[in-house]
Amino acid sequence: MRVIVAMSGGVDSAVAALLLLRQGHEVQGLFMHNWDEDDQGYCTSAEDFQDARRVAAELRIPLHRVDLSREYRDRVFAEFLEAYRAGLTPNPDVLCNREIKFGDCLRHAQRLGGTHLATGHYARILPGHDGPELHKGVDIEKDQSYFLHAVARERFAAALMPLGELHKPEVRRLAREAGLPVADKRDSTGICFIGERPFRAFLAQYIGHTPGPIRTESGEEIGTHVGLPFYTLGQRGGIGIGGLAGSSGDPWYVVGKDTGRNVLVVAQGENHPALFTTHLTARQPNWLCAPSEALGDGITVRLRYRQQDQPARVTMLADGDLAITPQSPQRAVTPGQSAVLYRASRCLGGGVITRTGL
Repeated sequence: MRVIVAMSGGVDSAVAALLLLRQGHEVQGLFMHNWDEDDQGYCTSAEDFQDARRVAAELRIPLHRVDLSREYRDRVFAEFLEAYRAGLTPNPDVLCNREIKFGDCLRHAQRLGGTHLATGHYARILPGHDGPELHKGVDIEKDQSYFLHAVARERFAAALMPLGELHKPEVRRLAREAGLPVADKRDSTGICFIGERPFRAFLAQYIGHTPGPIRTESGEEIGTHVGLPFYTLGQRGGIGIGGLAGSSGDPWYVVGKDTGRNVLVVAQGENHPALFTTHLTARQPNWLCAPSEALGDGITVRLRYRQQDQPARVTMLADGDLAITPQSPQRAVTPGQSAVLYRASRCLGGGVITRTGL
């Protein structure tokens, strides 16, 4: 069968293509251009495309290129900005997988005659009794199922993830043995369209500063913030609070945002009670199973990427949203991020965190 590999110019997608070739598939590459170039050297799209071309030449496979920058701005970046303006901290990688990679890119791969779209994700798609199941990658340190939980389940039937059974060192070893030119290319980090630039400076290009008071939980005003979108719960650095007479001397942390009054709420101490959550709600969950399967015993939740799974009780509210009660209090749970549910290695789906509480 013809498999189209989403090639990013990195080692993971390169080895995904290599493995599929060795399995006997007809393989073609597809490079997505998702972000317009800037003049400050932060966007690496042009360099990444050249790396993808070098890999395709080494593997002797065709490489296509598709410009999805307009779609990305309309359906990922616009929602990203809207969430920040609302005082949330969104995760654009989740949106990109749902809207672009397994949306527009998958459809383009099918127009190229591909039966499947393959990616370099560290996750597994396994057959289940009622359809494809999304499972964690074997390499728990690299597992990316968290970022895939919002993809419509039926789209996984046309997806392949060859790296799901591998650990990262093995992927690099395979790349070196095959002579792939990206074998030692460092992994990309952070949000793709921001690159290595300072995040606050980038966000300020699109969201104006609206200064307001910084207050303690008791209501004492101790400073001025530059605008609520520029802070996230649990943040320590960059708050702008100096030494205060009579304070404990412990670091200050963001513990809340009062968007109605434009107030940033802070507290002192890494383990201040206001930093912890005992229950939360998540809206509009995307289900990768029958919803009833996520409401029983043995469920765990992940509230941020790389967090260890936390045992939790899940109930469904009348409007379809989820009420989630972790077994133990969780620190710095952030509205706008995703609450993703698991049973053992299987990802059951998840939704966007809207409210937290003690």
